[in-house]
Amino acid sequence: MAILIKTAAEIEKMRRSGRVLRQVHDAVRPLVVAGASTMDLEHAAAAKMEELKAVSAFKGYRGFPAVLCTSINSEVVHGIPSPKRILADGDIVSVDCGVIVDGFYSDAAVTYAIGTPSPTTRKLLDVTQASLEQAIEQAQVGGRLGDISAVVQEMCEAEGFGVVREFVGHGIGKSMHEDPQVPNFGARGKGPRLKAGMVLAIEPMINAGGAEVKVLPDGWTTVTLDGSYSAHFEHTVAITKDGPQVLTR
Repeated sequence: MAILIKTAAEIEKMRRSGRVLRQVHDAVRPLVVAGASTMDLEHAAAAKMEELKAVSAFKGYRGFPAVLCTSINSEVVHGIPSPKRILADGDIVSVDCGVIVDGFYSDAAVTYAIGTPSPTTRKLLDVTQASLEQAIEQAQVGGRLGDISAVVQEMCEAEGFGVVREFVGHGIGKSMHEDPQVPNFGARGKGPRLKAGMVLAIEPMINAGGAEVKVLPDGWTTVTLDGSYSAHFEHTVAITKDGPQVLTR
């Protein structure tokens, strides 16, 4: 495992990439309403990237056809935008996006509730998002990668939710996926030592039911095996001597 340490100048470039990505997410957010299609979200994101002169990190990556992943309800990750997928009251949708700015990647995801979610769904979103925030707090110089992983697992399983095993977070920088992998499950005090200059995409993927998932015939869209809803939140985080810095806030 070769974990790449970023210089202060490189982290600044990643911070600029993260700011651009946040503007893309901000452009999409008002359209996440009942009656909108996931292709509406795609078009808004693509237009904002063009305006900001950013390159999509997703479109063309291993053949993926879009700048966004839009995953509805039981879809965990990698849902493909479509004019036929119309958001409805009670749905949830994960909007995952990445950009390249000046050669550096950033990656972030948010799961939105459409209209009024059920109490179980609201709890799923709240706990998943809270687990991300707690994971970020664990990204401290001198800690272990397992500290990040363990806090997500502990928080989410304590509420009876399933922690996806097949997909994990990752290092990020001049490539979309770098070492190390950042699982959402593990043991405190285990794994590589965390050092200043590491940059991680931390991304809990949490199911309301069981942890098991499967990939649909399109080769991308991943769904829960039991049909339960799934939430996904993600930030790109730099580990510094002054504590974790969220580059995509």
